[in-house]
Amino acid sequence: MTTLSPTPGGTALRGPARTRPDAPRGRRQQGGTVLAVPALVWYLVFMVGPLVAIFVVAALHWPGMLQPVSFAGLDNVADVAGDPVFWAAVRNTAVQLAVTLPVMIACAYMLGYYVSQRPRGHRVIRYLLFVPGLISTPAKAMVFYAALSPDGLVNGALRAVGLDSVTDAWLASPSTALLSLIVLDLWSGIGFTAVLFAARLSSVPEEIGEAAQLDGAGHWRSMWRVHFPVVRDYAGVVTMLQFLWNLFGSAQQVLLLTQGGPGTSSTTLSFLVYQKAFVAADLGYSQTVGVLLFLVGLVGLLTIRRVFRPAC
Repeated sequence: MTTLSPTPGGTALRGPARTRPDAPRGRRQQGGTVLAVPALVWYLVFMVGPLVAIFVVAALHWPGMLQPVSFAGLDNVADVAGDPVFWAAVRNTAVQLAVTLPVMIACAYMLGYYVSQRPRGHRVIRYLLFVPGLISTPAKAMVFYAALSPDGLVNGALRAVGLDSVTDAWLASPSTALLSLIVLDLWSGIGFTAVLFAARLSSVPEEIGEAAQLDGAGHWRSMWRVHFPVVRDYAGVVTMLQFLWNLFGSAQQVLLLTQGGPGTSSTTLSFLVYQKAFVAADLGYSQTVGVLLFLVGLVGLLTIRRVFRPAC
């Protein structure tokens, strides 16, 4: 379609017609909405649906998959609140998060900063740091089980240096079972997190570090006073990911290594959800704890986001 535009001489020239500038944008927005419908349906069915189901099952008395279901109301909440095993799991989960997160994030950041400075062999170091992330959870559990058994590598090394009195059945002792799981979390998480930090720190302009060196800042001061504020928001994202992994994923290590014992010394909330649902066949109790885990995760994410919010 063309239009006639007058010229100073009175003639008319033909040219392309002007279209409304917002018409293509509107069509693009409609096309984008149509393409987003499958993803939105998938999210509603497989994300929102299970979340709603957790709250529904938490209000039911359901003693097994094939058993009759009845409405329990707040009875499951009362059962959970009066169960000493639940409070032991709360304590163990709190200790696990309080120890694992600060140690992991601090060590991973320092290690990532070192790698980002590109020392000799830094590419090989990156690959070595990533190795624990390539090992499956059962394989890592098997390695730690062999190392921490009464006749394993750790006790053998202690006996070799004359520290027989320090040896212990690390996974079978109430005082060391949870600590052993925390060490496994740190070993498997620090290297992977350090690689993430190194990738982010490598994108920081070199001029920032050079300016800090000209001002007389050493590596320690440059690492925490200069580079960390730049990647503070990214550190918050990494902390949130590790928080979620330790909160919801600890059941794997507990199941493979300690079964929550001895007693309840290594029982965590995520393992309690598994144990009550698949061993004790008490789905209402299990999902009541699942609701609590969801709320703790939500509050934790908001808190971490606030703590690592960039300073104005």
